[in-house]
Amino acid sequence: MPARDLKARRCTDAELLLLGLVAEMPRHGYELDHVIVQRGMRQWTPIGFSSIYFVLGKLQKRGFVIARKPSGSRASTKARKVYSVTPAGRRALATQTLAALREFRPTYSAVLLGMINWSALTRGPALAALEARSDALAAERTRLAAIQVERQPLPDYVEALFEYALGQLAAEAEWVARTLAYMSSKPWLE
Repeated sequence: MPARDLKARRCTDAELLLLGLVAEMPRHGYELDHVIVQRGMRQWTPIGFSSIYFVLGKLQKRGFVIARKPSGSRASTKARKVYSVTPAGRRALATQTLAALREFRPTYSAVLLGMINWSALTRGPALAALEARSDALAAERTRLAAIQVERQPLPDYVEALFEYALGQLAAEAEWVARTLAYMSSKPWLE
């Protein structure tokens, strides 16, 4: 892929997350993982510790970050590379962050596949599955709210992330409750 095409393609969620964190200040992979954990970022972007250096490598190939060994480290030592954002990386970060805020991108939940295939189920297990989803949503709301409190004080934009996630969970919980009540009241065709 030509360099221009490589730079032009949209960053993945993991790439955009790491690019933003490196743009805040130069960091090495362990620092990035620490910030991701501290800010609860794995709640919104699935990135494991093992993929941080892989993603940084992709950003480096695109010319969005550069890696340097800390000054004073000898070539033979295992000094951690510190990643810094490049001017091209800052431009891509700004452009793609604005696009992420502006554009609606549908997400596909497994619950939609469950509802599409509802007719393949029997009444008891189907209704029990929705009840279990309701319980799981309540547990996740409790867990996220606890993380939000535990990590205080949070920057306003991180606080907004928690509020968004909690709002999404609340909306889904309401939908599950309505759907469960509706499906429970209907005659079952078997």
